[in-house]
Amino acid sequence: MTFCVRVRPLPRPQVPVDKNSLFPPVLLIMAVAGISSIPVDGHDVVTTKLTWSKEVSRVVFRRCVSCHTPGGPAFSLLSYAEARPWAKAIQEEVLRRRMPPWNAVKGFGEFQHDAGLSQEEIHTIADWVEGGAPEGDAAFLPATPKLAPPLATKFSGRRLAFPGRLQLAAPLSLRAIEIGRTAPGAAFKLIADTPSGQRIPLLWIDNFSPKANRLYVLKAPVALPSGTRVTAYPPTGVALTLIGS
Repeated sequence: MTFCVRVRPLPRPQVPVDKNSLFPPVLLIMAVAGISSIPVDGHDVVTTKLTWSKEVSRVVFRRCVSCHTPGGPAFSLLSYAEARPWAKAIQEEVLRRRMPPWNAVKGFGEFQHDAGLSQEEIHTIADWVEGGAPEGDAAFLPATPKLAPPLATKFSGRRLAFPGRLQLAAPLSLRAIEIGRTAPGAAFKLIADTPSGQRIPLLWIDNFSPKANRLYVLKAPVALPSGTRVTAYPPTGVALTLIGS
């Protein structure tokens, strides 16, 4: 006589989600469990020509290692062995634009130390992971990057508190924009309209994260003549300071 036994799968554990966290639950679970050095799958089928050594490491070294380095605030991504176990989690964070942490929308104002990934860089990482995340030939690896000095958190100069709308009584050479206390998830655009009719995009924040906040230093000063109207859309719920000379 043959007996059949039905086995019910165990329910998946529910992990609380902190919407303001820069690290998703999957990363936190892996870190706590101490499995960050175990490969995700040693038998992934490789379907891409993109490799860690030739393409992906260059994106990571350029955009990520200021935080993701030994002794840094996040797990290291300096080598393939360190990055490969996190491949799927990195892909998810990059596609959702949660990593690297950068509140500003690209192309709306130009800033020093812009940490946001370009669309090409996002595709490079996502396609590499989707194609099996191969290592490639180590001969193509770039040199280990030198860590950049910490980003400026203060900027000297003339400071103008910005209440949401402001008409300049005197010319301003705008050098930086500082975001003060602002609600998580806030979204706004900051635009300058000059007396001559020129419209200048200054800053666009989408889904503001206080943990990713920083001083936004412009690549080049923006000359705003007297009479320029600077407006936030919407004009309420944001605390900004314009810094210049």
